[in-house]
Amino acid sequence: MKFIDKPHDPWRAAAGEDGPIPHPNPLPHQLLTLEQWHAVRDSWPANLPTGVLVPNDIDIETLEADLPRLALLVLQFPKWVDGRAYSQARILRSRFRYAGEVRAIGDVVVDMLPLLQRTGFDAVVLRGDQKRESAERALTFFAGHYQGDVQQTRPLFARTPEENAAATEFLNVGAAI
Repeated sequence: MKFIDKPHDPWRAAAGEDGPIPHPNPLPHQLLTLEQWHAVRDSWPANLPTGVLVPNDIDIETLEADLPRLALLVLQFPKWVDGRAYSQARILRSRFRYAGEVRAIGDVVVDMLPLLQRTGFDAVVLRGDQKRESAERALTFFAGHYQGDVQQTRPLFARTPEENAAATEFLNVGAAI
């Protein structure tokens, strides 16, 4: 999991909320709103690293045709209890095989990290009161899972003995607790 430090993040938001793109010539590592992207996608250079800020209430399937052109998708958690962005990430990774960066922003707390990772997020901007050290530790709490996820698609009972080697160690440790 990559932890984004805003001052060192190469991605920069374009102009205002949904205003026009500020530069007549597109720049690399611009983060566009979905509305901005829809306004410029037909004329935007295909080889330019581009990111899109995706609201959690849109159908992620509307971006399917654009995915090969997008290097970054930023999915929003307006409240930590609103889990729609988990589903968006899972669809991006599982169904569309999106290989770019999927970043979580908003009300992102440490307790969310294991599920963020399992559903396909590979980068986060933690809420201001959250500590990176705690988030990194949260990612080590579980060595394996019974269910499948975007990294290990098959559930535990359907895996080969080799695939189960690491999970068996986890289960034995869990049983001893």
